[in-house]
Amino acid sequence: MLVFGESILNDAIAIVLTTSVLDSNNPDMSPFESVVSAFKRFCLMFFASAGIGVIFALISALLLKHVDLRKNPSLEFAMMLVFTYAPYALAEGIHLSGIMAILFCGVVMSHYTHYNLSTVTQITMQQTMRTLAFIAETCVFAYLGLAIFSFQHRVEPELVIWSLILCLIGRACNIFPLAILVNKFREHKITKKMMFIMWFSGLRGAISYALSLHLEFSDETRHVIITTTLIIVLVTTLLFGGSTMPLLKFLQANKKKPGRRRKHKEKALSLSKTREWGQAIDSEHLSEYTEEETMEVNFLQSRIRGFAKYDLQYFIPFFTRRFTQEELKDCKTQMNDLTQQWYQAIRISPTESEEEHAQQS
Repeated sequence: MLVFGESILNDAIAIVLTTSVLDSNNPDMSPFESVVSAFKRFCLMFFASAGIGVIFALISALLLKHVDLRKNPSLEFAMMLVFTYAPYALAEGIHLSGIMAILFCGVVMSHYTHYNLSTVTQITMQQTMRTLAFIAETCVFAYLGLAIFSFQHRVEPELVIWSLILCLIGRACNIFPLAILVNKFREHKITKKMMFIMWFSGLRGAISYALSLHLEFSDETRHVIITTTLIIVLVTTLLFGGSTMPLLKFLQANKKKPGRRRKHKEKALSLSKTREWGQAIDSEHLSEYTEEETMEVNFLQSRIRGFAKYDLQYFIPFFTRRFTQEELKDCKTQMNDLTQQWYQAIRISPTESEEEHAQQS
């Protein structure tokens, strides 16, 4: 999930940074003024877009906390879709970053709003988002494949090689220092192996190629930039992406200690974002806060520090709903009823003994 989260945030920041640089491209400005203007534009787009997403997410959490829609899952699901798309539409409408807005909206909604939903809507929402993510990911790779035959390419080997080397160096300067800095505030530290995996597997994606298509240069220069970007994306996708799974298995094999029996079942390795992110039946996500969890939260507060402590103490109680045991029982009954309806609706093929009995009769 670290690789997935880091890549998503990188894509959003790349879009904001590119838009800021292009908007500040003014021939009447000096280089220093252009840099200052781009920095101001970047900060405005980043924080304003993130603020829009956070505000919409908090409003949805409060609304679903105080308005009981558990008996109307369709309306609850429709409202979730509206609050998911609304920050993107608003941010794009006022010329900010819709990607950044919807990213922060999703992060905050998964932390607060999700726990105010009924169990049926939780499952429906996660499966819907998982399906849409899978379709979008498939379309992205299809788009990259079709891009190879879309226009006449112009390859500059020196530019491709140096661009790839500088990208790897830039990612190393980004991943390792920031991971070491973040470890000072994390309870679960990012290991050196995980840092290496994040550096090795994160350099791929179609966002850079899509951004290169919007650069305004002469046709010759534009073709060189687009071709170089496409080659880097394909090389990192096929080479780095294809070798990430063997590398993970190799590092995991070295991590095992011989002579000891593993007590817990190993988690299956997966590079699929939709599979990793979209597990519907998950104890961490399919849960609802009850009144009896107050003692557990108080126990955790004594061990957690920083923002997480204030989050447990103030924000989670304010934005999430405490479900009573009776309400949880109603949710369980609703799930059992849906399961029974499903069993009654499906067609079960007869067994061999039943077929023989039918033939004899």
